[in-house]
Amino acid sequence: MAVISNYTNLLTTIGDYLARSDLTSFLPNFVQNWEERFYRESDNWGSWMEAALNVTITNNVAAVPVDYLGLKTSYISGQSSPPLKRISLDQMLQRYPRAVASSGPTAYIARNATNFIFGPVSASGTLAGTYYAKPTVLRSDGDGSNFLITDCPDLCLYGSLLEAEVFIKNDKRLPTWSQLYSVALDAYRSRMRSEDYSGSPPHTVVV
Repeated sequence: MAVISNYTNLLTTIGDYLARSDLTSFLPNFVQNWEERFYRESDNWGSWMEAALNVTITNNVAAVPVDYLGLKTSYISGQSSPPLKRISLDQMLQRYPRAVASSGPTAYIARNATNFIFGPVSASGTLAGTYYAKPTVLRSDGDGSNFLITDCPDLCLYGSLLEAEVFIKNDKRLPTWSQLYSVALDAYRSRMRSEDYSGSPPHTVVV
């Protein structure tokens, strides 16, 4: 049984657990399908996925990073005001119609397809802050390990094994793998939540 330390080891271990030589060619699909499902759930976004925002605002528009999953916090660099409030595109356009000039410090941000737009319609400078970036999909050629492989190998294993269900229907091992995956996922999410307050007990701040 291989120790899971990278993508190749993970595939080997999945194959050992399944004990089905006819599924060997599908193992990469099981991992990829699980990864995509995992990253689609915002509850799974953690500190290890955070990336810095540093995007120039041109004509009240800033490009969304190509690996963007979700926004954590944002502000206009050099602007002495609270972080921008995230609102929906519909709310932004109702509050600040694009054809109508508006002034004042930038207070709101919304996503419009591949761009961020702002309100009032007068934003300029650099959009800064932190967003959640989608990690590169695991593979054997140079991106064989990440935080999940290193710190949560059981999560990767049991999640990938569950993707094999379409081939191994009614397998008696599936409920066990499902339970183990749920335990690992709960532990992972708890760790990501606690990381936001790492080093000190959480306090409620009145704004």
